[in-house]
Amino acid sequence: MKTEAASNEAIRKELGKRLQSERLNQNITQAALAKKAGISRRTLVGAERGEPFTIDTMLSILRALDRLAQIDLFLPEPEISPVQLSKLKGKKRQRAGGKFTYPKPRNIPWVWNEE
Repeated sequence: MKTEAASNEAIRKELGKRLQSERLNQNITQAALAKKAGISRRTLVGAERGEPFTIDTMLSILRALDRLAQIDLFLPEPEISPVQLSKLKGKKRQRAGGKFTYPKPRNIPWVWNEE
């Protein structure tokens, strides 16, 4: 799936299909997985259909499927480059630095409101 151009809804539906495929590959019913995950069957059905669900629901389902380690593939721990580490002098970065830019002046002549 080309996720860069996909909408949130399309990505959710794809995640739902993948969750459903994993559940079926493990030969687990929706009711059994929902009970193991500690969620309602309706919540699981909605997640598999691609309806909006919380990150807690996703984590519960992945844990119940013994696939929680897949999170590391999804979003690996970021590494700091040696150059950036030397700039930070061993400290961990706390904030992103952004430069403030002043709004460009509009070139609209000012006139009195004469009615």
